[in-house]
Parts: sequence; structure tokens; C-alpha cells
Amino acid sequence: MKYAFIERHRHLWPICVQCRVLKVSVSGFHQHRARRRQMASRRHLSDAALLAHISAVYAEHRGAYGWPRIWRELAKRGIRVGKQRVQRLMQQHGIRARGKRRFRVMTTDSRHDLPIAPNLLNRNFRPQAPNQAWSGDITYIATEEGWLFLSVVIDLFSRKVVGWSMRPDMHRSLVIDALEMGVYQRRPAKGKLIFHSDRGSQYASEDFRAVVGKHGMQASMSRKGNCWDNAVSETLFGSLKVERLHGERFLSIRQAKDAVLAWLLWYNRGRMHSTLNYLSPVEFESRWENGDATAAAKRHQAGGGNDGGWKAWKNDEAVFPPFPPTLEIDKADFHIPTATTTTR
Repeated sequence: MKYAFIERHRHLWPICVQCRVLKVSVSGFHQHRARRRQMASRRHLSDAALLAHISAVYAEHRGAYGWPRIWRELAKRGIRVGKQRVQRLMQQHGIRARGKRRFRVMTTDSRHDLPIAPNLLNRNFRPQAPNQAWSGDITYIATEEGWLFLSVVIDLFSRKVVGWSMRPDMHRSLVIDALEMGVYQRRPAKGKLIFHSDRGSQYASEDFRAVVGKHGMQASMSRKGNCWDNAVSETLFGSLKVERLHGERFLSIRQAKDAVLAWLLWYNRGRMHSTLNYLSPVEFESRWENGDATAAAKRHQAGGGNDGGWKAWKNDEAVFPPFPPTLEIDKADFHIPTATTTTR
């Protein structure tokens, strides 16, 4: 009421005089005016204009976002509107995220006599700091030239894909190359990292176990027939197939590799993650590194840390940091070939 009175009579009496008489602050009055102008600009955005913004965000993210993420993306871009309004317009015009679909994945061959590691992770998918727990898995993509297999390594702290490898077969070097890429980018401290996977023969192979031991990691494996023990990796592959691969026809393995790589880079740098309070993995890590505990506190309990080791490996500016000169690089396939592996 006081601010409204001052606004009505601001051409009759000075604002500072009215604020002093009514016992309110001048700064408070100006803040009130700014809020009113902002609310007026929101109301003046027509449904047609808002729909154009919604359609642009939807197309930019290839139909991966539903109304909650689109509403948050609009807010990031300075378009502050009600979430119910965004939801209503999307429903009226049939704009919806790609629906979840069932995918039958048959990449785990656990019928072997190789050593099995205990389940050290035990579904603790929320470590307190980077480089404490990684998970890995394999999936497949169909092309006209045959199958393309993808192996990833995920840091469970930020859900960032820190390593990946793609091959037209399931040779054990597929998972070794992905792990080596993650190690070179992150430089984890020896003895402090758990690497979790399923019981596949690639992860149980002697060559892979040797790489895990060389880097001072502790191997962890899911219980037999229990995909929930590696739920983060399974969720990542589900998002990849729903948001990027479903309905696509790849004429060549090269075309599929390009599509998968583009999605992985977008996932790390731009895709909002509900587990991370709708931040991307890179943004979540950046806030954690800069000491902004707001986002991290909503997902993690207080505590944790990595003794300052975070800055040692951070290299977000380069998508692909330079690989060691001792390794032979096949940049077309984006993996690190290894000379010590043998055919399975």
C-alpha cells in the first residue's frame, strides 16, 4: 500500500520525502518498481512469442527435453514465465519429450571362469567428491554395416562421462581404451578409486584387471543378474538411445560414431541432469570446484574432498586433451589402442 501511494504521487512530492514520512527505504521502493516492471514484461510476452522460444529450445535439444527442463532452460536465457504456462502451451501444441522405450541389452557375457570382484560399490551412487567411484558398461548401436559397440566410464560424483571407446567388436580393448582415456583426463589418486562394472568377460579379463591394478584402482562388480547394481550406466545408455538413436538409421559405422560422440559431448556440457539439481555434469563440477556448495549440498551430505587434487587434472577447455606420446592414437575412432591385449 505504501509503495503504491508513493508511485501514484511521485510527480507531486519527492520520492525521498514520501519514503521518510511513510517510514520505508528509498532502495526498497526502487526494488519494488523493478519487480513490477519485470512482472509486466512477463505478462506482455504473448503465447505465440513464448511458443516460438519453447520450439527453439525443443529443436535445439532434439526433442530430449520435456516441460520441466524447457522451463528451466528458458529461465537461464532470461525468459521468466510460469511453469504451468509452459506446460499448457506444450500440451496444446503436442510438444513432448521423446518417450522412454524398452531396450533389450545383451552385451554381458558372465558365463566364464574368470575371477569375479566383490561388490564394493554396493549401490552407493553418490560419492562425496570426484574420482572416488567410477562405473563402466558396454552397449551396442545398429548400423547398415554391422554393430557398433560403445564402452563408457562415468564419474558417479557428477555423472560425467570421463572416458569412452567405440569399436565394431567386443574385444577387451574396448573397455581398456575407455578406462585409459578416463585415467589420462582425470589423473585419479592411486588407492582411492573404486571402478564398478558388470561381470562381463571383458571386465573380468586378465588384461583389464592388470590395467585396473596398474592405476591403483579397486575393482568392483555387480551381483549376478542384477542390473540395478550398475543403474547409472544403464540409465545413461537408456537416455542415449531414447534421445538420440531411436528412429535413426545409420548407413555406416562412421555415421553412428559421429552421432554418439556429438551426444556424449552435449550430455557432458549441456544436458540438464535431474540428479544434479538440473545442472549439466560440467557445470556441477565447476560449481563444486569454485566452492559454491549450493548445488552440491542438495545432492551430497557435508564432507568429502580430494585433498586439492581436483585442479590438477581439470581441463574443461579441451574436449580431447593431448594423449601421451607413447600411445598410438586413432583419432578417427576416439579411443586409445593398446598393444598388450590379445584376442578374446
